[in-house]
Amino acid sequence: MILLVFSLKSLILLAFYQKAKQTKVKFAQNFKFQGVNVSKAYLKSPIGILEIVASENGICEINFVDKFEKVAVKDENLKLCLDELEAYFKGELKKFSVRLDVKTTKFRAKIYDVLQKVPYGETTTYAALALAAGHKNAYRAAGSANAKNPVPIIIPCHRVLSHSGLGGYSGGEGLPTKIWLLEHEAKHK
Repeated sequence: MILLVFSLKSLILLAFYQKAKQTKVKFAQNFKFQGVNVSKAYLKSPIGILEIVASENGICEINFVDKFEKVAVKDENLKLCLDELEAYFKGELKKFSVRLDVKTTKFRAKIYDVLQKVPYGETTTYAALALAAGHKNAYRAAGSANAKNPVPIIIPCHRVLSHSGLGGYSGGEGLPTKIWLLEHEAKHK
């Protein structure tokens, strides 16, 4: 049984590595989102196409999408985010400096703050995350906050494991994406 799991894992990772032959960046235009002027950019990454959404105050969202759009944008924070994501996927960046503009609840904001302190290449559990955020019995709520993380990778929800294994991952292809990110960080730690 274990050999089958590792074999399946290897096949999944091979598919990601084949996609990762070259990371490419493209930009998209400005538009309004929930009444706020935002810009979008797209990045072809080893884990799929990422859509990055930024307001004038910072990065609002990173979404896994199917469509890649190509249009220039002027937002400096968005350009910095693209540069940092490219460096991250090359194994050259361990900590992001790009500004964030995440609209969320106070509880989730605290979880995301604690989560950004989990070092590159290391992991924590949902229970430890909840405890560090000052809510020792809220491990399920911490898991829910992770699932709703609007800025995956920068807020590294992939670094959180369940007490019994990997746990879940709601971005990209799910667990194969989480496994890729964890192994990528372990390789470049």
